[in-house]
Amino acid sequence: MKVLKLVGVLLDYPQDELWSHRDALLQACIECALPPASAHRLQVFAQALLALEPMAAQERWLGLFDRGRAMSLLLFEHIHGESRDRGQAMVDLIETYRRGGLELDARELPDYLPLVLEYLSGRPEAEVVDWLGHVAQIVALLAGRAAERESPYATLLEILVEISQGKVDLALMRRKARDETRDDTPEAIDRVWEEEAVRFGVEPPQDGCSPPRRLPAGAHPHESQVSP
Repeated sequence: MKVLKLVGVLLDYPQDELWSHRDALLQACIECALPPASAHRLQVFAQALLALEPMAAQERWLGLFDRGRAMSLLLFEHIHGESRDRGQAMVDLIETYRRGGLELDARELPDYLPLVLEYLSGRPEAEVVDWLGHVAQIVALLAGRAAERESPYATLLEILVEISQGKVDLALMRRKARDETRDDTPEAIDRVWEEEAVRFGVEPPQDGCSPPRRLPAGAHPHESQVSP
């Protein structure tokens, strides 16, 4: 399903190279295998994104997905949180990718949603629907949170829920998001820093502070309830 690769590229951190693929991306939106209304929404999103200057688009992305955990595109953040199960789930997912012919760069986290979509774009439709069905609640809650924050990225997440063919109530998820305490305010972020565990050791942080990088080109997530 090539549309998944397209949605993943648009959902990913907007690297400068994205603008050099402008014409191809817009044409792909026109030709994508989505219902006409959804295809139009996707095209409108892409046009608005590419109308921005790269730095403005990058700041917008970081402001939504990189402030607090509620909007994280790392799926296991919402499934496993900080539990030990998360590490094994990562290992299982990497092995699944390898069996499917996808080798990851050392810096890439396997549960990063745009990467999951890239993998699924080359898989049979039944497998795609199965995978997306398992994470539909997470994606729907992300869509609800994005909508409550008046972000256009809600469009991409809603389209993924539609592709999953699940019975997730997007309106219900938006109401749930509306009742949540946001974790992206300066006060909330300060509290997280204060509560972070002290890290011991002398090794500097790895050179991996920028978002995972997947440039545009032409173990199954465990079913679980969404972590609060």
